[in-house]
Amino acid sequence: MKIIKKTALALAAGLLALGAQAQDAGMDKFVGDLMSRMTLQEKIGQLNLQVAGDITTGQAQDTQVAGIIKAGGMGGVFNLKGVEKIRELQKIAVEQSRLGIPLLVGMDVIHGYETIFPIPLAMSCSWDMQAVEEAARIAAKEASADGINWFFSPMVDICVDARWGRISEGNGEDPYLGSQIARAMICGYQGDYSSRENVMACLKHFALYGAVESGLDYNTVDMSRLRMFNQYFPPYKAAVEEGTGSIMSSFNIVDGVPATANRWLLDDVLRKLWKFDGFVATDYGSIGEMMPHGVGGDLKRASAMALNAGTDMDMCSMGFIGTLEQSVKDGTVSEETINTACRRVLEAKYKLGLFKDPYKYCDPKRRKTDIFTAENRAAARRIAAETFVLLKNQDNLLPLKKQGKVALIGPLADTRANMAGTWCVAYTPDRYSTLKEGFERALAGKAELLYAQGCNLMADSLRQRAAEFGKTIARGDDSKLKAEALEVARRADVIVCAMGESADMSGECASRTDLRLPDVQRELLAELVKLGKPVVMLNFAGRPTVLTWEQDNVDAILNVWFGGSEAADAICDVLFGDVAPAGRLTMTMPRTTGQVPIYYNHLNTGRPVPAGTKDFRKYATNWLDNVNDPLYPFGYGLTYTTFAYGKPSVTGSGRAFKASVTVTNTGSRDAYEVVQLYVRDPVASIARPVKELKGFSRVLLKAGESKQVTFDLTEKDLSYYDAEGRMVFEPGQFDVMIGHDSSSLQTVSITAE
Repeated sequence: MKIIKKTALALAAGLLALGAQAQDAGMDKFVGDLMSRMTLQEKIGQLNLQVAGDITTGQAQDTQVAGIIKAGGMGGVFNLKGVEKIRELQKIAVEQSRLGIPLLVGMDVIHGYETIFPIPLAMSCSWDMQAVEEAARIAAKEASADGINWFFSPMVDICVDARWGRISEGNGEDPYLGSQIARAMICGYQGDYSSRENVMACLKHFALYGAVESGLDYNTVDMSRLRMFNQYFPPYKAAVEEGTGSIMSSFNIVDGVPATANRWLLDDVLRKLWKFDGFVATDYGSIGEMMPHGVGGDLKRASAMALNAGTDMDMCSMGFIGTLEQSVKDGTVSEETINTACRRVLEAKYKLGLFKDPYKYCDPKRRKTDIFTAENRAAARRIAAETFVLLKNQDNLLPLKKQGKVALIGPLADTRANMAGTWCVAYTPDRYSTLKEGFERALAGKAELLYAQGCNLMADSLRQRAAEFGKTIARGDDSKLKAEALEVARRADVIVCAMGESADMSGECASRTDLRLPDVQRELLAELVKLGKPVVMLNFAGRPTVLTWEQDNVDAILNVWFGGSEAADAICDVLFGDVAPAGRLTMTMPRTTGQVPIYYNHLNTGRPVPAGTKDFRKYATNWLDNVNDPLYPFGYGLTYTTFAYGKPSVTGSGRAFKASVTVTNTGSRDAYEVVQLYVRDPVASIARPVKELKGFSRVLLKAGESKQVTFDLTEKDLSYYDAEGRMVFEPGQFDVMIGHDSSSLQTVSITAE
C-alpha cells in the first residue's frame, strides 16, 4: 500500500511539474509576443503605479488617471474601493488603450477587507496557522469580490523594539514563527491563482524595516549580515519559497544604500540566492525619498539606480515614467533592463488570469454574496477570541459570572471606529459594534450593565495625534468624567476597564517613547483600584505596552489588542467564559520602556546575569534601576485551566531527532495549550542566541486529559546562516528545551554528528 501511495504521489508531482512547465512556456510566448508590439514608453508605463484618486462611478473617463491609462502609461492603480469604479478603469485599460493591457489593482488589505480580523500582531498570538490562512483567504475573497486583485500584504518584518508603531502590522519578534505565518498568509491570499477569490500577495517590507533605530519610523537600519540572515531574513525567505507573486521594498537604508536601490538586496539575495521570480515594487514614493538619504542626487539618477538594482515598479514617485526614456538615450539605463522589469509585471498579470479575462475580479454580483457575510463575521469572531492573551488572573477572577452589577468604564468602551485597529483601508466602522453594545448583548436579562467613559484618551497636548484618521473618542472634562466613573463603580460588583491605545496610537508613523498607559487613564485606573472592588483591565494595544503597575495592582489583565470588526462579541466570549483564552505572546513585554529593545532570543554577553536574578551585580550585564527579566516573556499566556508537563525525552542520532513530552490538563476546563520547543547551540564558531524557537504545537486538551506531543528536529533546526547566506551545520552538543513559554522550560542535551 505504501509503495502504491508513494508511486501515486510521485506521478501527481510529475504531472504538476509538467503542467507548470507548459504554463510557463505559454506565458513566455504570450508575454514575448505582446512585448514585441510595445513601444519603449508603453513598457515604461507598465512600471508606473499610482493612486487611483477620487473617482466617481460614471465619470472615470474624465479623470487624469484615465488619460494616463489610455496612453498606456500605467501598469496598476491602488487604494480604489468599489467594483463599479474599478471595472470602469479596467475597461479603459482594456478597451481604449492601444494594446489593451489590463491593470493590477492593489490595496493595503492588512487584516481584512470589510470583515476585519485582529491586527497581525494579535493574529500571531493565536499560534494557529489554520486560522491565519483562513483569515487571509476570507480577506482575499472579500476584496476580490470588490475588484481588488493585488494585496500589499503580508508584512513580515521582524521587530524587537515596541516603540515602533508598525509592529502592529507584523508577527512579532521570532523568525521561526514569523516564517510559518508568512507561508500561511501567502497560501491564503494566492492559492494557485485559478480562482477569482484569490489575489496576488505583495510581501513587505524588504528588508529590515522593523529594525529602525529608536523605533522611529523611516529611520536608519544598520546591522551585520549575520544578523540579517539569521534573525531578520527568514520570514521573507519563507514567503519567497511559498511563491509570493511580488515584493515591496522598504524605506530604510541597508548597508548605507536605500533598499529601493540596493543591488545586493534585490538582486544578489532576492533573485540569485533565493531564486525569486516575481516583481519588486517600491513603497510609496520611495524613489523620490532617496535624495534626503543623500543618495541619487536627483529623481532621474535615483530612478536609474533603482531600476538597475532590481526595482520593477515605481509607486507614486513618477520617476520611471518621467525619466527612464531619457536615461536610455543617455546610456545610464539599458532597454534590456526595462524589458526585464516589464516582463515581470506582465507575467504577474498573466498568472492572475487578467489577459484571459480582464474582468475576472469585476463581477458586481459578488459584492452582495461574498462581503461581510454572516459566515465571514462568525469566523472573525471565533478567530479574534483566539488572539487575546490573559496576562494575570488573580484568584481566578475570570471568567466573570453573568450576574449582579457590572461596571464598564474607560475611553475604549464606547467607540466604534477604534475596535478594528490600524490599517483598515476598506473598513465600514458604522457596521461594527462598540464594546458597550457587546456587553449589553452578553448580559441581557442576566446582569445589570453600568457604563461611564471615565476619562479622555490622553491629555490635550497629544490627543489629536492619536486620531489622525477620524477615529476620535468623545472628549469631556476629565474631573467630571472621573466623578461619574467613580459613582458608577461604587454601585458595581465588578469593574471592567476598557483602556489602552486608540487605533491610531500604533501603525505607520505612530512611534512612542513611553509605552505606559496614557496619563489620564493611569490616574483613573488608580482611583478605581482604591475602591477595593475586583478590577479587570482590558488592555487595547497595537504593540507590547508596559503594564508593571497594572500587574502589581489590578486583579486581572486581558490583552485584547485590536480584535477587528467582531471584537466586541469576541471579548465578551472570553471575558464571560464561553471561550477559554488561548493567546500566547509573540513579543516580549518589558517592565519599563527603558528595557527596549528586549527579546528572548538574544545573544549572551561575556558577563551574563542568570535569568531570574533580582539583586544587582557589579561589573555584569544588568541595570542599576531594574532587573533584566521582562514583565511577561515571549510565549507567555494564561487560560482558565492549568497544565502540567512531564519530563521531556529526545530520541534519534546523527542529525535527525524526535523530542517528546506529555502534557496534562490539570484543571476543570477544556482549553488549548501551545507547547513550545527551543534549541540552543552552546558552542559554535559564532555567538548563537541563548535559545531559539524551532517548533510549536497548539493542542486542545480536555479537562484531565493527557497527550504526548512530538517534534521532529532536523539538521536545518540545528544549523545557522553565515554572512553569505549559506547554511552551516556544526556537530556537537545542543540543548533541547520544551515548555509553556520561553522562560518555563525543561532541558535535554543531545549530541548531533
